[in-house]
Amino acid sequence: MKMIIAIVNDDDSEMVTSALTHGDYRVTTIASTGGFLRRGLSTLLCVAEDEKLENALALIRACFPETTDPSQKRCRIFVLNVVETHHF
Repeated sequence: MKMIIAIVNDDDSEMVTSALTHGDYRVTTIASTGGFLRRGLSTLLCVAEDEKLENALALIRACFPETTDPSQKRCRIFVLNVVETHHF
């Protein structure tokens, strides 16, 4: 199991959340700010089974088509191994 942490611009948050939700992934959104993109941000948390990881990443990438400005950064993705989960 993997934890996807995607840091996106606030303007892109709804689009990415919608894409993942329509792909049957659960997403938690946290309002955040920080140094990566230096503006209003949202941090999206999404868990995916190992075999579904590439599909989830493809859904996120599809929200950010290539731009002619290589310095424009709209999303940063981290993928972490999940050792265990607990539901109460």
